[in-house]
Amino acid sequence: MKYEDIAKKSADELEELVATSRGELQSERFKDRFTRKASVIRKAKLTIARTLTELNTRARQADTK
Repeated sequence: MKYEDIAKKSADELEELVATSRGELQSERFKDRFTRKASVIRKAKLTIARTLTELNTRARQADTK
C-alpha cells in the first residue's frame, strides 16, 4: 500500500491495518519454507512500517499543537 493511501485513512483504520498486516506476516512466517513467499512478507513489513510512521507523525503533531 502506498503512503498516499495510508495518509488518507483515519487512525482507527490505520490501527486495523497494522493488526491485519501483522497477522498476515505471522501466518506467512509460520508456513513451510517452500510454500512461503518472500514478496508477501516484504509487503506486509512495508505496510506495517508505513502505517506506524503515519500514526507516530500524527501523534507528534497533536502533541506540538
